[in-house]
Amino acid sequence: MIRIVVVEDETLFRLGLQRLLSLNAEFSMVGDACDGEQALRVVNTLKPDLVIMDVNLPKLSGIGALQRLRENGDTTPVILVSTFDEEDAFLRGMRAGASAFLRKDISLESLTAAILAALRGERVFRPSITEKAMQRLATMKPAFGSADLPDPVTKREIEVLRLMATGLSNKEIAGALGTSEATVKTHVSSILSKLGVRDRTRAVLRSLELGYI
Repeated sequence: MIRIVVVEDETLFRLGLQRLLSLNAEFSMVGDACDGEQALRVVNTLKPDLVIMDVNLPKLSGIGALQRLRENGDTTPVILVSTFDEEDAFLRGMRAGASAFLRKDISLESLTAAILAALRGERVFRPSITEKAMQRLATMKPAFGSADLPDPVTKREIEVLRLMATGLSNKEIAGALGTSEATVKTHVSSILSKLGVRDRTRAVLRSLELGYI
């Protein structure tokens, strides 16, 4: 049984989402919250398997709540949802370590698939929510020449990219991969060069566009 907490300040949407998800015998709605501060208390108390949380919440935003969870060492997968295409929120949510960033008009089938993907440790960003970010990316000129993929991104570099996308530092990535921080720095430099970008955020966006993560 997958234990889920829903965090949403709009009562009808919260109750409707819980009822719809309850139709799946694998899902158990163990709790809910209507603002970011309450969400922290509920998650800390109930220890769910997954959280679905609105980006725009009273008292503490969904992204703020996610950041607090991660700062406290809580690695519970969090799916952020939004009514609108919010480019800045998408980027901040990605850096904060969201497992998925979805629009509220997503189908139940797609939401269910995103939940299962998040529980497998995968990250899901629907094209509808990332379209503006990708459009902006397309207008960015590389900071310097990128390697013309006789030097493709390696399997190890893709692992580093995926960890970069969760907002981890080089030191944290080194710990996760069981290698040295210096080695991670070398990988990051190689990634930036191959993708023709000048910073980590652009590297993650570019890798999303290319399908690496």
